[in-house]
Amino acid sequence: NHVTFLGRTFVNTSLYNYALGVAFLIVAIMSPILSSIADYKGNKKAFLRFFCTLGSIACSCLYFFDANHLGLGIFFLILACIGYWSSLVFYNSYLPEIAAEEDRDKVSAKGFTMGYIGSVILQVICFVLLFKKEWFGLNTKGDALKISFLLVGIWWFGFAQRTLTILPKGTPSFNRPDKNIFANGFIELKKVWNHLSSLPVLKRYLFAFFFYNMGVQTVMLAATLYGKSELAIPEENLIIAILIIQLIAIPGAISMSKLSHKIGNLQTLMIAVIVWIGLCIAGYLLPTGNINAFYGLAACVGFVMGGIQSLSRSTYAKLMPETKDTTSFFSFFDVTEKIAIVIGMFGYGLITELAGGSQRNSVLSLTVLFVIGLLLLLYTNKAQNKNSTHASL
Repeated sequence: NHVTFLGRTFVNTSLYNYALGVAFLIVAIMSPILSSIADYKGNKKAFLRFFCTLGSIACSCLYFFDANHLGLGIFFLILACIGYWSSLVFYNSYLPEIAAEEDRDKVSAKGFTMGYIGSVILQVICFVLLFKKEWFGLNTKGDALKISFLLVGIWWFGFAQRTLTILPKGTPSFNRPDKNIFANGFIELKKVWNHLSSLPVLKRYLFAFFFYNMGVQTVMLAATLYGKSELAIPEENLIIAILIIQLIAIPGAISMSKLSHKIGNLQTLMIAVIVWIGLCIAGYLLPTGNINAFYGLAACVGFVMGGIQSLSRSTYAKLMPETKDTTSFFSFFDVTEKIAIVIGMFGYGLITELAGGSQRNSVLSLTVLFVIGLLLLLYTNKAQNKNSTHASL
């Protein structure tokens, strides 16, 4: 359970968490600069294309990863994460441009739903490749996994072209001087932060999002490692659990979108966060080797995972003021998310190391984040009730 990297011995799961933390830290630093350039030049589609290409190539390069090339694997893992998450900054910023305010919950949910459907199709292909490797003339599971990385990269790059063909190019903003274009990203973040003082509902919502999303993303990124190393779930059952999560996430995203139309976005998010608190406690108490209980937990995670992601994004889009610089506002949203993930992943990895490799305490500690997020959502809802501008929430 331990590996040596850069002269230090790590718990293997902690090293994975630290690597992801580094990737998200890089994205958090880069995205304000890139968003500034994209808003100024009106070429956010070009950045979306670049990071999709970078991520897909890095993912494909994991084909060359094996136990003797740990450094290479860590490098391409970080690069693939940078490509994926950086592309989402520009991808998310299109939501206010392509959907009216009353349609944003539905469009956001549909986007996540289509993404989950696509991932399920590709996962099934990769699972067949893994479990029926002899059909394809492969000798080991390692060979099947390598080809799976290659397939993911090709799939990613290929289907991105459809999106890039349809999305609008973007409108330049000529209010900023070229000489400040790099520093301007951070200046814009400061402006957005200052703007939040006149947007109390949005400001409170972002604080709530920071905490509960820290928990959500940490669970999503560490769940399979927890199942494998802590609960001793066999590899084939872990793969089935991943498929369950992706399948259940589809009706989850749709159901939470419909529920938000009936009771409001903030109320729906509060319900989802309460469910996440229960899931963390259940994960902590889950007995080792109980596969059926793990499947049940995976199904519950999938249901709230898809819904809380899509609804969080659309709620932010609804609360945003009318502006042409949508990328700057979504850059702020993205930086908030990434800093939360950095803290979450490093914290999760550190608690795991301090516990001698056990992840149970790390999972239980996530409940604190969800409780804080829930309290802040209640605080946000109180502010929203006083603000008729966002009565639709």
